[in-house]
Amino acid sequence: MSRNHLLSQHFLRNPRLALILIGHSNLKKRDTVVEIGAGSGVITSALSRRVARVIAVEPDAEAVKKLRGHLSRQGCENVEVVTKDFMDLELPRESYKVFANPPFHLSSAILHKLIESPNPPEAIYLILQKQFALKLLNNTRHYTSQLGFMLTRDYQTRIRLPLKSSDFTPPPAIPTVLFEAKRKGS
Repeated sequence: MSRNHLLSQHFLRNPRLALILIGHSNLKKRDTVVEIGAGSGVITSALSRRVARVIAVEPDAEAVKKLRGHLSRQGCENVEVVTKDFMDLELPRESYKVFANPPFHLSSAILHKLIESPNPPEAIYLILQKQFALKLLNNTRHYTSQLGFMLTRDYQTRIRLPLKSSDFTPPPAIPTVLFEAKRKGS
């Protein structure tokens, strides 16, 4: 799939890697999952095999066409594709989790929207720039940002897995990780 430079897209290359990443989460068969920036559907189709319902949010109309075709060929009937900017999306009223490879430049805004929502997610799994993810951890080894302090009031945070630049197309110029935030008491 071609990249839209305006959307700072870095797509996962390998569907098996998407399944491995999902395996490092607490996603269950009964879960509703919001995927932000579904792109071509590599993560979307993997999620559809593991959870009850996927809400795949993708603002790029060209990507949505390819996404719908891919999901149709894969038989992913539990996926709802939403053609909208995530920042304009009304989040589910029921319990849900988030798993996404969002555009890096929107990571902070996305996290703010999620944790400030009237119904925040039970768990958040995002592929993030490593330096940004480190600032979201509340520990003495790294600087914790204001967003990190806000996040750790209600969530336990950690880096689940480092990723390689070769895992993406195009490869990002900076190190990336799978970041986890699970609601305390969940």
